Amino acid sequence: MNNDQMKKEILLSTKTIASVGLSSNPEKESHGVARYLKEQGYRVIPVNPTTAEVLGEKSYPDLESVPEKIDVVQVFRKPEDVPPVVEGAIKVGAKAVWMQEGIVNEAAAETARAAGLQVVMDACMRDTHKRLIAPGNKEIAG
Repeated sequence: MNNDQMKKEILLSTKTIASVGLSSNPEKESHGVARYLKEQGYRVIPVNPTTAEVLGEKSYPDLESVPEKIDVVQVFRKPEDVPPVVEGAIKVGAKAVWMQEGIVNEAAAETARAAGLQVVMDACMRDTHKRLIAPGNKEIAG
């Protein structure tokens, strides 16, 4: 159910994104995506136990350690690593789980939906934002 209206609603209502698996390496896709989202005004919180800081933000070892309210949990992990991330997202009261391009885990998505979270799978948050929301976009919400 990756419909554009749901994605647009998530992007418009989100202030804080916890980015699980965000790399401090500027060459990595996750780094570029997070930098773009930060430039768009989102609060991006890195969640990566192997990194102290990414893009000037303190990194946390897991979602439960983040001291702020999280709207969306963005996932940059292998599909098999998604279930514990979803469990964490449910525990911290996130509204949505967004699995980046190439990441699909139906069982984890079902768990998230059953707990009332919105789920996006296999979609790049940056590309979706550029397509649905970025300045110069002429598409009108239905």
